[in-house]
Amino acid sequence: MPFDIKQILYNLPEVKKPIEKKISFNTKLKWTLIVLGAFFILANITLYGLSRNALEQFEFLQVIFATDFGSIISLGIGPIVMASIILQLLVGAGILNIDTKTDEGKRYFQGLQRVGVIFFIVFEAMVYVLMGGLQAAPGFTGILIAQLILGGLAIMFMDEVCQKWGFGSGVSLFIVAGVARSLFTALFQFIDSTGQNCLASFSTSQCSGNILVILQSIIKGSPISELLAAILPILITILIFLAVVWAQALKIEIPLTYDRLRGYGVKWPLAFFYASVIPVILAGALVANLQLFGSLLETWLGHATFLGTFQNGQAVSGLAFWLGSSNILQAIIRGSFQRALLLQTIIHLLFYMVFSALFAVFWVKTSGMDEASQAKNILSSGLQIPGFRKDPRVLESILKRYILPLTIMGGLAIGALAAIANSLGALTGGTSILLAVMIMYQLYQNIAQQHAMDMHPAMKKFFG
Repeated sequence: MPFDIKQILYNLPEVKKPIEKKISFNTKLKWTLIVLGAFFILANITLYGLSRNALEQFEFLQVIFATDFGSIISLGIGPIVMASIILQLLVGAGILNIDTKTDEGKRYFQGLQRVGVIFFIVFEAMVYVLMGGLQAAPGFTGILIAQLILGGLAIMFMDEVCQKWGFGSGVSLFIVAGVARSLFTALFQFIDSTGQNCLASFSTSQCSGNILVILQSIIKGSPISELLAAILPILITILIFLAVVWAQALKIEIPLTYDRLRGYGVKWPLAFFYASVIPVILAGALVANLQLFGSLLETWLGHATFLGTFQNGQAVSGLAFWLGSSNILQAIIRGSFQRALLLQTIIHLLFYMVFSALFAVFWVKTSGMDEASQAKNILSSGLQIPGFRKDPRVLESILKRYILPLTIMGGLAIGALAAIANSLGALTGGTSILLAVMIMYQLYQNIAQQHAMDMHPAMKKFFG
């Protein structure tokens, strides 16, 4: 019997799809809350046999990876994102010839992605432990790696549960959960650097939460620079929030009519951020992985590499430094601004814009959002463009005028927005805030749409 890799891919463990074509609002809400609760529980389970957590210094990367270093889910969404990046690059570059427009192609693509995720779970678990990121106590190396693998598999399956039974995806849900926790901590953290409660001696100690720092600066009469350093991140975060909400409303609406209902028309919306948050998640994760593995490699080898030199988890030279970002506003306020920071900001901006646009194009091609798939969806819904023949080729040619430009422009715009927010020093990181706002906006739309469908089943039946 000839060896067939597809049979292996199609029989890998996966979360079963629901039998019902449409899942009720209550069912989706229940599974979303279950997955969210499980994520927070796992994030608070410390790895057994861990002697030293060298990844604590990368606290700023925990939000991007949707993780808590030192817990059983220390890998976070890293393996899922890395597998997605590599597979999309291979398919987009034509190295892997997979037609994701067909059911067979989608199934093959998803099988390859699952294999990639499992590979990166095992690979990253071994790298974290063997390269000293998460140091095991004597005799616990294998046990520590096994726990990380189990945690990685749990994240993978929870992501699938959310995609098939809940709202959105687990990756998006975990990022929002991490951002919400980090944002609250950044604003109201009352534990100082020594581990003491700063509220007990508010007038003499130094709190780290921005709101508390503002109050302390006013009470103590601290220099204006201290007050500005605490206020500006809050103002920038609010501005990013408003900018993203405004940009989310930008869209092109294509007028369509029902062929079965004369005189009744609808508008098919194409959002400006057509590829949604996926491109900036991939670009942000790519930079985060470079920083993380560059630091682990430096610790393992005992000397710096081309990826950079690291101090307290931050890159100070090398590739990771130039692709990363620095808080230029804080540097200006505190008088530590240098020309190198301006060059770093420009390179960071260009990297985010180019790679976000690139990932946006690949994502649209591999996720069924291209013009051919959209034309098929429109025609299968009984819709057509008024004044044109009901032909998929005609509809596809019209959609092509909008989808590709929107994909590229939206990718460039969201990459620029994330890079600027990173460089201006928003709370918990600009990319994180951007992702959280966009994900929450889309989650709200999904919940509202599902709730409307459940409330009006007669309308759903009427329109087929």
